[in-house]
Amino acid sequence: MIYKYLLPFMVLATLKTTAQTVNPDTAGGYKLVWADEFNQNGAPDSNNWSYERGFERNEEHQWYQPDNAWCDNGLLIIEARRETKDNPNYEAGSSEWRRNRPKAYYTSSSLKSRGKQSWQYGRFVMRGKIDISNGMWPAWWTLGIKGRWPATGEIDIMEFYRKKLLANMVHLGADQKDEWFSKTRNIDSLGGQKWASQFHIWRMDWDEKAIALYVDDMLMVKVETEKLVNKDGLGTNPFKQPHYMLLNLAIGGQQGGDPSKTQFPKRFEVDYVRVYQKNQ
Repeated sequence: MIYKYLLPFMVLATLKTTAQTVNPDTAGGYKLVWADEFNQNGAPDSNNWSYERGFERNEEHQWYQPDNAWCDNGLLIIEARRETKDNPNYEAGSSEWRRNRPKAYYTSSSLKSRGKQSWQYGRFVMRGKIDISNGMWPAWWTLGIKGRWPATGEIDIMEFYRKKLLANMVHLGADQKDEWFSKTRNIDSLGGQKWASQFHIWRMDWDEKAIALYVDDMLMVKVETEKLVNKDGLGTNPFKQPHYMLLNLAIGGQQGGDPSKTQFPKRFEVDYVRVYQKNQ
């Protein structure tokens, strides 16, 4: 008789255990095709990542260098520092911002999978923790492997600056200008510093029909790919080609804000990055 009364509880326990082990990232027929779990200590895996170097874009303050990125205790750590670095490309009197600065006063890292790993369509997932101090500009994003920006296409799955969490897509618009599809959330509406002190999950679902960007399963923005055709007269769609990904922590610049009163170092920490795809 005892089994008669225990059976419902055994079934419920089994269902609960099964539910807990189901991976939501594989829902809809997705299968894991690539991942970096950052479980090795030391330099990030060179089979997956190379580095941007020096001054790169947006008149940002930092000098990018490999030394500011490493793996420790299962995390990729990208560290922004306030330190002085000579600019070997300095040219007195130059009008180009990368060359008219004799020094950089901040350093950081930007990792890219270009030439090593790229994907066309899939579910992209990153678990990470960002710093929301003034001047910080962390991002996880992709670029198409062909074309010149913005005709390459760009997807900003995670981007933060000036109290805003952003999700963006950009392609070539009219008159050779960049055309953006962007949604933002004020970081205070999510919980501010308490929210930022915790790890969160960013996700992109991308197929031939649409691109949808999420944070903690909250939809940030979704755009049909037919709206993302380059206005180049050729009808090219930069989101129907493979993209590679970047992970970086920028400082200041055109959007990042003023870091002058921020205490350094600051970190962007990544637990894992995973890519899932459906069988073709």
